[in-house]
Amino acid sequence: QVQLVESGGGLVQAGGSLSLSCAASGGGTFSAYTMGWFRQVPGNEREFVASISPSGGTTYYADSVKGRFTVSRDNAKNMVYLQMTSLKPDDTAVYSCARRRPFVFDNTIGRNYDYWGQGTQVTVSS
Repeated sequence: QVQLVESGGGLVQAGGSLSLSCAASGGGTFSAYTMGWFRQVPGNEREFVASISPSGGTTYYADSVKGRFTVSRDNAKNMVYLQMTSLKPDDTAVYSCARRRPFVFDNTIGRNYDYWGQGTQVTVSS
């Protein structure tokens, strides 16, 4: 069974930075899977944030975070990270990492991911 555990959330002032981590365990070879980050505000739909290819060589970002967020991974440690800078109050949400299903090609759709972490709260104050 795959387990994904996020950490690193918290409260930060607008303009500040925060780094999230996601530790993966179980369920096959971590380095074989695309990983993604999503966020959700209660009452809103889940929103794609970023994804990273199995090797880490290809990344993709939502327009709303491009240039401010950086996704990375360490396959030796089964970890994926999300470095967030220039944070805005609109970035406030629960952030979750997820493992994408094999043989699907749209990284921005939540249903294309089969395992999810429990999420970590990020709150950006104005």
